[in-house]
Amino acid sequence: MSSSATRPIRIVVLTSLFPNSQQPRHGIFVEERLRGLLASGEVEARVIAPVPWFFSAHPSFGRYAEFAAVPRREVRHGVVIDHPRYLVIPKIGMTLAPIAMARAVERTLAALQADGFDFDLIDAHYFYPDGVAAARLARRFNRPFVVTARGHDINVIGSMPVPARQIRAAGKKAGALITVSAALARKMEQMGIDARKITTLRNGVDMQRFAPCDRSAARARIGVSGSVWICVGHLIEIKGMHLAVEALARVDGVTLLLVGNGPEETALRAQAGKLGVSARLRFVGTIAHEALVDYFNAADALIHAASVEGMPNVVLEALACGCAVIATRVGGIPEVIREARAGTLLPERSAQAIVDAWELMRETALPARAARREHAEQFSWDATTAGQLKIFRELVARRTSARVRGKEGTTAHSSG
Repeated sequence: MSSSATRPIRIVVLTSLFPNSQQPRHGIFVEERLRGLLASGEVEARVIAPVPWFFSAHPSFGRYAEFAAVPRREVRHGVVIDHPRYLVIPKIGMTLAPIAMARAVERTLAALQADGFDFDLIDAHYFYPDGVAAARLARRFNRPFVVTARGHDINVIGSMPVPARQIRAAGKKAGALITVSAALARKMEQMGIDARKITTLRNGVDMQRFAPCDRSAARARIGVSGSVWICVGHLIEIKGMHLAVEALARVDGVTLLLVGNGPEETALRAQAGKLGVSARLRFVGTIAHEALVDYFNAADALIHAASVEGMPNVVLEALACGCAVIATRVGGIPEVIREARAGTLLPERSAQAIVDAWELMRETALPARAARREHAEQFSWDATTAGQLKIFRELVARRTSARVRGKEGTTAHSSG
C-alpha cells in the first residue's frame, strides 16, 4: 500500500445531505465544498450518502417515494456516490438512527477497501445521526474522523437529551470538528464540546457560477417585471416563507417568487388566497441549482426569515449575483450581512419587520448590485478548502506517527 505522503489524501465523505438524481438540491452545499476540495488536487474522495429505506417508489408516497427511487450508486461531477439504505423507524427512529446508519455504511466501507480505496479518514457532514455514526465506523475501521456541524443538527437536535449525549460523545472521539459559523461553534461549546477541537470554516459560494448577468434578459427569461422578492429553500415553517407572504400583502407592486417545495405549500397557497395576493405570488418549485442565477439576478431582494440557521448558502449566492438580502439575525447570517451594502438584518422575525426593511431600502436607494457582488467575493471556497486540507493533513500525519511508534514499540519488545 502506498503511503498517504506520496499520494492524495483519500477521504470518505459520509453524509445524508448530498444531492442525488431525485433530490438535485438536497445538501448542495456539501457537494459544493467537496468540489472545491477536489479541485486542489490534494484529495481523492468517495461519497457515501445513505438514504432511509422505503418499499415503494410510487409517487403517491411523496418524499418517501423519492428515497426509494434514489439509485444505489451514481456519479456526479466525476465523484462516485453510494446510497446504502438504513432503517428509520417512526417515533423511536431518532434514537436508533446512528446505529442503523453505521451498520448500513459499514458494508459499503468494507467494499471500498476491498476494491482498493483504502481511505485515510472519514469526513462526516451533519452531526446527528451522521457524525455519531461516523464515530462508530471510525472505531471499527481504525481511522480518524472529522464532523462538520451545519445548524439544525446542533440548534434543534442538539437540544434533545439523548441525541445531545451522543453528539457530545462523538465530539470527544473526533479528530477535529468543523462548524459553518462562529455562532454554531459557541453553541457547541455551550453543549460541553471541547472548543480546542472546533474550527469555523464558513460555507463559500462558486463565484463563477453565481455572478451578475444581463438583468433585463434574466427577467425576460423567467417572466417578471417591477419589484421582485425571492425566497429559496424547503417550504417549512422555520424558513419563514409564511412571513414573506404576509409581508407581501402589506406592500404594493411587488411579486414574490417561492423557489423550492415542501409540506407547507398547501398552507402557503391558502394563506395567499386569504390575503388576496395569489396573483402576485408564484410557486416556482424545485429547480436546478444553476438555474438560480437567473432568479437572483432578476430579484431585488432575497427574503430569508428563518428562525434557525447554520450558514445558508442562498444568502451567499444571492449576494454573489448582486441581489440584496433581508434576513433574520440568526446563525451565521450576521457574519455575512455585516455591511449595509449587503442587506438588512431584521430586528425581529415578523412580517412588519420585512416590510419596514424593504421600505427603508427603497427610501435610501438600494446599494448598487456591483457593491453587493464585491462584498460577496470575500466568501469564496478558497479559505474553506485551505482550512480543510490543514485539518486532514494533521490527522493523517498524527495517525502515521502513531503507527510508526507502535511498530517501534513492538520491535523493541521483541528485541528485549
